[in-house]
Amino acid sequence: MDIIYEDSDIVAVNKPAGLLVHGAMGTSQKTLTDWMIENVPEVKNIGDEPEIRPGIVHRLDRETSGVLLAVKNQKTFEYLKNLFQKRKIKKKYIALVAGDIPLPSGKRNVIDLPIGRSAKDFRKRASGAKLAGKIREALTEYEVLERFPGPACRQAGYTLVAAYPKTGRTHQIRVHFKAIGHPIVCDKLYGFKKADMEARCPFGLKRHFLHAAAIDFVLPSGARIKLEADLPDDLKSALEMLRGRK
Repeated sequence: MDIIYEDSDIVAVNKPAGLLVHGAMGTSQKTLTDWMIENVPEVKNIGDEPEIRPGIVHRLDRETSGVLLAVKNQKTFEYLKNLFQKRKIKKKYIALVAGDIPLPSGKRNVIDLPIGRSAKDFRKRASGAKLAGKIREALTEYEVLERFPGPACRQAGYTLVAAYPKTGRTHQIRVHFKAIGHPIVCDKLYGFKKADMEARCPFGLKRHFLHAAAIDFVLPSGARIKLEADLPDDLKSALEMLRGRK
């Protein structure tokens, strides 16, 4: 586990893909929470659910890599929780999505679609019709970074985007890009049907292409900080291969 930043109140790590943030029923796999307790024991008994995810202020999906924050005392937990609730923490994700998004480079667009539980599949969140449970406002701003054409016109290609979620709903970025017809590459839950996954999952990538690249906020001391995590090797490799195909 790479520690990106640490002080007397906060520790930020670069979570690798495939690692659960905290345990779930039916799994015995070691989690990020386990690592935190072993290596940053100050997180114990901190947070709203200290028995489940001590010190963890926010979460990343299992297959999503990148910056994740934890805290060492309850005062800082409440401080950061308040910043998240007031949308004063800026997050940036990098994602590769299917298809060519018709948005000029340098321009930003907003996906403004509420999210609730899928009425068809309890594992999923959804946006649009057939929702169950509480429906919540969800906003994701995004911009196009790079485009990759499909081979021999058999596919619509791919678009590399930077996504800036303004709310923090479960699976928000994955759900929103699925809703506008551009699911994240290799997303087994929200992507294409199983029969089409191999064709839409470039160069043997084994997990969805979504990375928490940066988080920007004001520390309890009053100083602003921006924490960043480079793309991991598997995502870099996929991009290099796509660039070589242009």
